[in-house]
Amino acid sequence: MRGVTSLPQATPFTTLQPPHLVEGPKRPAEVHACALWGRGSLAAAMAPNHLSVREMREDEKPLVLEMLKAGVKDTENRVALHALTRPPALLLLAAASSGLRFVLASFALALLLPVFLAVAAMKLGLRARWGSLPPPGGLGGPWVAVRSSGDVCGVLALAPGSSAGDGARVTRLSVSRWHRRRGVGRRLLAFAESRARAWAGGMGEPRARLVVPVAVAAWGVAGMLEGCGYQAEGSWGCMGYTLVREFSKDL
Repeated sequence: MRGVTSLPQATPFTTLQPPHLVEGPKRPAEVHACALWGRGSLAAAMAPNHLSVREMREDEKPLVLEMLKAGVKDTENRVALHALTRPPALLLLAAASSGLRFVLASFALALLLPVFLAVAAMKLGLRARWGSLPPPGGLGGPWVAVRSSGDVCGVLALAPGSSAGDGARVTRLSVSRWHRRRGVGRRLLAFAESRARAWAGGMGEPRARLVVPVAVAAWGVAGMLEGCGYQAEGSWGCMGYTLVREFSKDL
C-alpha cells in the first residue's frame, strides 16, 4: 500500500542522550510511507513527553509535502518490483515487447521500453495518491508529530469511512527517515485511534474502528500492526495480485 498511495478513498508518522544517538546536523526531511512507522527496541528509548501531536500549521505544509514525497520514493520501487514480477505482468510485458519488435529497429529498445513505461506509470500513480496532502476532513488534521526541539518528524491524515459503520481510515502516515525506530509511528497510531474513538462517539457511529492500508512491500509495518491488535481484512491490487492490504481494529 506503498498509501500509499492515499489508499482508496497514505499516509504517514527526541532528544536522546547516549553519544551514539545524539542528534546531529539538520538533514533533509525524508519519510517512510505510507508507509512509515517507528518500531523496534529503540522505541522505548524516547519518553512520551519528548513527542507531541498537533494539527499542521500552514507554514509547515511545504515540509510535510516534502516528507510525503520522500516517503513515496522509499516505497515505490519495492511496490513496482513486486507488481511487475507477477506472472501476468511479465506476460503482458513480453507481449508488448514482441509487438514493438516489429516497429522498432532496436531489440533492446523494444525489450526495455514497455518496462520503463510500466514503472513510470506506477510511480506517477503512487506519487499522485500518497505524495500529496488530502483535503481536511471530518476528523480534522492533517496532524504532525513534533519533537521537544520543535522538529516535525511525522505526519498523519485521517478520513471517515465510505459508509456508516466503516469507522475512520488512515490516509497518510509517514515518519521521517531520521526519526524511525524511536516510537514516532506508534505514537501517531495511538493518536489516530483516540481521534477515531472521539469521532465515532460524536457522530453516533455504531462502533469505533480504524482501518490502516499498508503497501504489500512493507512487511515490517504489517507485523507491527498485527502486534498492536490489527487484523488483515481486505486488499486491492491489479490482475488478481495484491498491492495494498488493509488492516482494521475495533477500538
